[in-house]
Amino acid sequence: MKYRVAWTPSAQEHLASVWLSSPDRQAVTSAAAAIDADLVKDPQSQGESRSGGVRILIRRPLGVLYEVVEEDGTVYVFAAWTTERRSR
Repeated sequence: MKYRVAWTPSAQEHLASVWLSSPDRQAVTSAAAAIDADLVKDPQSQGESRSGGVRILIRRPLGVLYEVVEEDGTVYVFAAWTTERRSR
């Protein structure tokens, strides 16, 4: 089964913030594309499970939280963050 990946508005804002503050924007873009590609194929086997049906997936320099809704074949990404350390 092929899934549809939907980034919530909040996750899109998180992703934009990560991209804008990244010293390597291409790496963030590539990571987001890789996450989408992984989640379209088999989201239940990607990343690690968390409580309540939530899963976490990291493709450096990006991490996401997502949930799979089997009934409509959709993966909802609802949070994104950078995995890179911020300089102080």
